[in-house]
Amino acid sequence: LEYATYYAIKREQFGGPISSFQMIQQMLAEMSAKVDAARYLVYAAADALERKLPNTSKLAAEAKLLATDTAMEVTTNAVQIFGGYGFMKDYPIEKYMRDAKITQIYEGTNQIQRLVIARALVKEASQLSFLDPYIPKEVQKGVND
Repeated sequence: LEYATYYAIKREQFGGPISSFQMIQQMLAEMSAKVDAARYLVYAAADALERKLPNTSKLAAEAKLLATDTAMEVTTNAVQIFGGYGFMKDYPIEKYMRDAKITQIYEGTNQIQRLVIARALVKEASQLSFLDPYIPKEVQKGVND
């Protein structure tokens, strides 16, 4: 993110830095917000692990999923900001994107993380019987099946 932002400040196009273009600004803003969100979720998962909270597995899976998907999205956008230079091995940005991709695969693919999260959600939701009055009886009994 920092590298792409600095590049956008220095890269001149049409008489000014590309950092002055609204689309580049929007990309950088979204990249920043997503990196911060992923970072704070990683911190929350680490805190849950340290305190041995019951939702640690779900938080860890969410953190891995969000952080690695964010890394891939942010590095892909950075390559786009760099334009043709983004693909050249002379610049580290193409390696960052390749490195980000592998994080979605190792230590449990992101598809596996989604399964872990979904199972935890279903388990948590099964304890919400106070919501029964808000679920139509036909749905609960499978009348339309």
